[in-house]
Amino acid sequence: MSEENKEKSVSLWNKVLETSLRLPFVKVNREEFLTKELTKFCTPMEVMTALDDTPLKVLNKKEIDKLANQCINYHLTMVCGTSALMGLPGGWWMAGTIPTDLTQFYGHILSLMQKLIYLYGWPSLTNVNQQLDDESLNIMTLFVGVMMGNKLAVEALTKVVGQMSKNAGIKISEGIMAHYIIKIAQWIGINMTKEGFAKGMGKVLPLVGAPISATITYYTFRPMARRLKKHLDELYDMRHGEF
Repeated sequence: MSEENKEKSVSLWNKVLETSLRLPFVKVNREEFLTKELTKFCTPMEVMTALDDTPLKVLNKKEIDKLANQCINYHLTMVCGTSALMGLPGGWWMAGTIPTDLTQFYGHILSLMQKLIYLYGWPSLTNVNQQLDDESLNIMTLFVGVMMGNKLAVEALTKVVGQMSKNAGIKISEGIMAHYIIKIAQWIGINMTKEGFAKGMGKVLPLVGAPISATITYYTFRPMARRLKKHLDELYDMRHGEF
């Protein structure tokens, strides 16, 4: 692949990431989310412990699984419904619903990703002003890479977890930045182009566009969500002794 095409792939992912984060449901407040979810299993004192430290100190694995699966099912239902509406015949795809579809899809991916990592004990991705900085966006890129099955992203996040045990919060070293982030962003951009084309072809077919679009979304989103949960389960097993 030429350098120009590599740059275009990175630019595409950055644009989708930036646009998706503007959707009102995407940015997840860790404290509000955990408070709402943990009250199903925990006392007020335990909720405070989870907020100040980690949910892993007050939730067992079965409870984490239940909450995580509820989050996955919720976002899966929402994203498929949105995709079906955008797949309805009438020429919407000609007016640019393919990028809108991608934005909605990755909006739900990013929202779900934040919810799951907070359940599994990760600190907030936002700063004190509830804003996402460049490092947070890089973390999101790594997680999306994991969800799409990128082995480099899995390797990078495992190293980030190792650094988390030594630092307060999430830090990405310059080495990880240089070796992983650009390559993963490029890979995501290339795969998004293929994904957008597949959904677009479903929209072109009269009358069956909506079910095809929703079906493609289902069989794309669900495996991505399951990959993330599987990776978080593996990281949980690695770190469980610390809690």
